[in-house]
Amino acid sequence: YHLADLPADGAALMAALTAGPTNQDRVRDGGGFLDGADYRAGFAKLPADLQTAITTQWGAPEADPGWSGTGFRIPALTFGAVSILIQPSRGYGVDALATVHSPDLVPPHGYIASYLWLRRRTDAVIQLGKHGTLEWLPGKSVALSARCWPVAVLGPMPVIYPFIVNDPGEGAQAKRRNAAVIIDHLTPPLTRAASYGPLKDLEQLVDEYHAAASLDAKRRAWLGDEILTRIDAAGLAAECGIAADDDVPTRLAKLDGFLCEVKELQIRDGLHVFGTAPDAAQTIDLLVALTRIPRGPRASLIRALADDFALGFDPLNCRFAEAWDGPRPPALADASPDPWRSIGDTVERLELLARRLVAGEVRATDLPRTATVLAEIDDELRPKLTACATAEAAALITALNGGFIAPGPSGAPTRGRPDVLPTGRNFHSVDPRALPTPAAWALGQRSAEGLLERHAQTTGSDLTSAILTVWGTATMRTGGDDIAQALALMGVRPVWDAAAARVTGLEVMTLNRPRVDVSLRISGFFRDAFPTLIDLVDRAVGLVAALDEPPAQNPLAAAIRQDQAAGVPAAHARRRIYGAKPGSYGAGLQALIDERAWRDTADLAGAVIAWGGYAYASDGDGGSAQGAGDSAGFTRRLSRVQAVLHNQDNREHDLLDSDDYYQFEGGLTVAATVLQGVRPQVWHQDHSRPERPVTRSLTEELALIIRGRAVNPKWIAGALRHGYKGAAEIAATVDYAFAFAATTGAISHEQFEALYQAYLGDSVVRDAIGQANPAALVEIADRFAEAIDRGLWQPRTNTVVPTLDRVRTP
Repeated sequence: YHLADLPADGAALMAALTAGPTNQDRVRDGGGFLDGADYRAGFAKLPADLQTAITTQWGAPEADPGWSGTGFRIPALTFGAVSILIQPSRGYGVDALATVHSPDLVPPHGYIASYLWLRRRTDAVIQLGKHGTLEWLPGKSVALSARCWPVAVLGPMPVIYPFIVNDPGEGAQAKRRNAAVIIDHLTPPLTRAASYGPLKDLEQLVDEYHAAASLDAKRRAWLGDEILTRIDAAGLAAECGIAADDDVPTRLAKLDGFLCEVKELQIRDGLHVFGTAPDAAQTIDLLVALTRIPRGPRASLIRALADDFALGFDPLNCRFAEAWDGPRPPALADASPDPWRSIGDTVERLELLARRLVAGEVRATDLPRTATVLAEIDDELRPKLTACATAEAAALITALNGGFIAPGPSGAPTRGRPDVLPTGRNFHSVDPRALPTPAAWALGQRSAEGLLERHAQTTGSDLTSAILTVWGTATMRTGGDDIAQALALMGVRPVWDAAAARVTGLEVMTLNRPRVDVSLRISGFFRDAFPTLIDLVDRAVGLVAALDEPPAQNPLAAAIRQDQAAGVPAAHARRRIYGAKPGSYGAGLQALIDERAWRDTADLAGAVIAWGGYAYASDGDGGSAQGAGDSAGFTRRLSRVQAVLHNQDNREHDLLDSDDYYQFEGGLTVAATVLQGVRPQVWHQDHSRPERPVTRSLTEELALIIRGRAVNPKWIAGALRHGYKGAAEIAATVDYAFAFAATTGAISHEQFEALYQAYLGDSVVRDAIGQANPAALVEIADRFAEAIDRGLWQPRTNTVVPTLDRVRTP
């Protein structure tokens, strides 16, 4: 952007993108151009060792695909004061396997040329997209020098970075490695998944079954058989947790609970457009989502409704499938024409009435607790939500004018954090010394207890060894839920300084169950941001290892003694924290999956172990030592774990939204499975309602996401409203489902069938994707074809393969 020519307001700035004078010659040539002499002059100013690294890796500039003969073609279009660039690729012509095992890959000449072109002709950069590649280039994690690649490439260029408010981790990475100023923006609007299509049909059949119980025994028997036939045909039995020896009532109760969970799942209704407010209906749904759980001392809206009606149960912590024998106030009876027989039906009525109250369609007469929450919505939350759009656009212009962007907190607004609104601020995160917070510790304990109970019920034995994925962004959002859970499983309690609200020590707890030998697989950003927590966990391991307890009571200490007896040095035997090589990030699977560069699960497991086999421990001064290569130790840990653990702290995204989930959760699973010969338990814990953490298997969580969101016409319609980007979101969902199938086997043939029918089997949806984003349509077909080729999916009909062929070769 050339600041001197910049429009004064957001609307004019957006108009400049399309209405400004265009350099047609450069557009026809494929973008901008940097003369070879100019490139060499800029290249010569890089530190000598960086020049050597580039030429060693990539050769001369003329070898780069971007070289035109006299200079570099730059992927840019110029519109008056505004130039639009696609961030260049970090490499070219590199084998995907080699890329996975080369975390220090330096950028090629074309990458450097794009930024040199940018620095010559612009005054400021707006970085769009979460996240880019620049902030993840090799170099120091903090306090970068001129020899760190982000600094060398970007130079002293102002970077303004719009970033979703619930992702402080990656935003902090942009700050520390791009020197970026964050303009935070709203999350996509959330809505209830509700019921639809075949799930709605099943729900109605179940209602008929119960209605026929005392009226028509023959019809009741027929309905039971019909329901079970449909469950089997749709592959829902496993998704509902139905066992082979369950009787009909038990099967229907489990189905009932699953259908209610799907209906009440929070899903996104489209995407957020920067500087644009949600429409009226989306605003109502989002306000209900913002008040669904308590916000500090502020009451939950649906809990307030339940209390006002004296229903005698907690709608945020209940069993949906149980029969409802409580009050049936007229206001709730009128909320839905459907039968009212279960607790899930009661929760649905509370949700429907809450929406009508927020919309102003009915009044909270004689509902004092509800009226208090509605007043909060009208006086505080609605104005804050409405202010987000104008605040985002205004902050962008202020930043371009060199003005000050006010700081603000970050976090998931629907997880009891309305304080992050309005957006349009330069968000900050947390004080690492205060983690885990007392609130996180309370949740961590509850979550650990629920996990241990669920594992024992499922397997018939105590959980004694597990590996937990820990991410920096989630730690910032939650105040350290994951670390708190790990400590609770080991039986170690944090000690806080009451005055400073900081963790000052650890205390061993007396337990009436075995301590769990917990290992952590930390993300690269967690490593950079939280050395104090690495130190804290490592000290906790040391405390537990030093206890004089029987092996059955202290599996961690027993495992350390076992390794030492086998010749493993004591310091190595104690290691329990693993991550990527210092200075690198990720889990090693993305390139393999994206490039289809794997033969079998052993390839995937090998990448996970090679990428994550670096051990981190305390340096004795309250910080983490640099990661030592220890793939043997990481292999030992993975070969013994009974469970892979991952916690999800909010419903503003899900398992099929990001490659990180399959890379970490799926990656650890495939590695442990290959090493052990059998798949360990994989527990995906839902912390979106802190007062009620829920432990689900990975299979159950994926079923909930696929049925509730991925194949839900409501979500598909919301995505397609956004054209190209919405179609890309659909393609990404298929990619991530495929990756979970490849790494864990947790996607069934029936679920692949449901995804196919929703996206390609439906001609209207297929045509809409193809018109908006032809490349996304081909990618979807390619993934389905790959799933068939690899034996992950066996289609039911013979028409699938011909349809895929037609889409792939139009």
